Amino acid sequence: MLATRTDIREVWGQAWPTVVTMLSYTLMQFVDSLMVSVIGPLEVAAQGNGGAWSWVAISFGFGVLTLVNTLVSQRVGAGRTDEIARYGWAGLWLALGFWLVVLVPYAFAIGHAFEAMGHEPRLVEMETAYAQILLGAGIVTVGAKALANFFFGLQRPKVVTVAAIAGNIANILGNYALIYGERGLPELGLPGVPGAPELGLIGAAIGTAIGSTVEALVPLVVFLSRRLNDTLAIRRAWRPDFAAMRDILRLGWPAGLQFGNEMVCWAIFMTVLAGSFGSAHMTAGWAAMRFVHMSFMPAVGLSTAATSLVGKHIGEGDHARAARSAHAAVAIGVAWMTLCAIAFVLFRHELTGVFIDDATPPDLAAEIRAIGATIFICAAVFQTLDAIGIVYTGALRGAGDTVFPGVLTVVLSWGVIVGGGYAMTRLAPQLESTGPWIAATAYIAILGIVLAIRFERGGWKRLHLLDR
Repeated sequence: MLATRTDIREVWGQAWPTVVTMLSYTLMQFVDSLMVSVIGPLEVAAQGNGGAWSWVAISFGFGVLTLVNTLVSQRVGAGRTDEIARYGWAGLWLALGFWLVVLVPYAFAIGHAFEAMGHEPRLVEMETAYAQILLGAGIVTVGAKALANFFFGLQRPKVVTVAAIAGNIANILGNYALIYGERGLPELGLPGVPGAPELGLIGAAIGTAIGSTVEALVPLVVFLSRRLNDTLAIRRAWRPDFAAMRDILRLGWPAGLQFGNEMVCWAIFMTVLAGSFGSAHMTAGWAAMRFVHMSFMPAVGLSTAATSLVGKHIGEGDHARAARSAHAAVAIGVAWMTLCAIAFVLFRHELTGVFIDDATPPDLAAEIRAIGATIFICAAVFQTLDAIGIVYTGALRGAGDTVFPGVLTVVLSWGVIVGGGYAMTRLAPQLESTGPWIAATAYIAILGIVLAIRFERGGWKRLHLLDR
């Protein structure tokens, strides 16, 4: 069932604000890394590790709350607008509970986890401080995600786009002021900010927290606005609705498991497996990963659009159009990530060099570039199949098919990313960090193929969320 031009236009109309939003998230991380790279390579590694392990916990909540999109979009399609507000509030209440029960305790324990990984003491100190600030700001980060999924499901993604851009601007300004302080960057001719403390890596974490807060406030203002209240009775539905929360948790726990587990495995991969070969490999790996994020986040945006449109068309009772929307999103995602693969091959040395400070000793800089160039080849190989897996996951989620993708991701990520990556470090140690990256490439390829088969078999058409 091939997508038509009409389907592609519809998907792109829903997807482009979402793609801009996802790129904005990635740009925030990219800018953080770029601004921190001026300080030194150890800070880049600390930021990568601290960010990865803080997002391990945050991503569980993110995954669960993606089902707000599904539940809202299906009701939009079915015309059941009187049921929509309760899921927006349920997402916010769940975000608050998740922060209190999971993120706060995790913030107190994360330093011990870094020590157990055998990192050098200075690295442990920096990555712990960075992670704890991000986790402390997790209430606004996860709350913003709940609101984002509400507006995605409502078919109003531009609200989220404006919020993400505003948050990004706040993050960049906060970073500049708090990383470099009054000193600024005199070597680049950039002035400092009078009265601002020079906090280095800690300043980057605080800047990110400021950006996340702005990103949450923008959709919250729209959510509580008179216009939305007049159409959806938002303000009357603020009390905890445990039935709506159960709906989100019942359908969302596999997505949370999928998001969180994948983050755990990728964090182990980056900090324990690939990172076990030394700081040069860790720095090169994080440099490559930043560009990999830039490549796949538009596909994540397309996946979110697929969730919204598949859910909406299922609510309308039009499964054929839901399938065409998924195919259109996959086609756009594959085209984009294939272009990224070509760029990774052609500019692999230059891309790695972006995160190497001029003060880095020449021998170390050359080593990092060589390692990064090899990693970019692996990343280029898996780009297209990554697009397929990411977008089909979103399409299945729009139909409410979350258990199979969640379980599949757990099995494959532990078996191939962690298990396969560990095997490569033992069976082919001469490959160094390239060995685990080969295992990661195999994981992405298998996942993409299996999820494509799952969707095309059409079992999702037999799910009926609105009848429950």
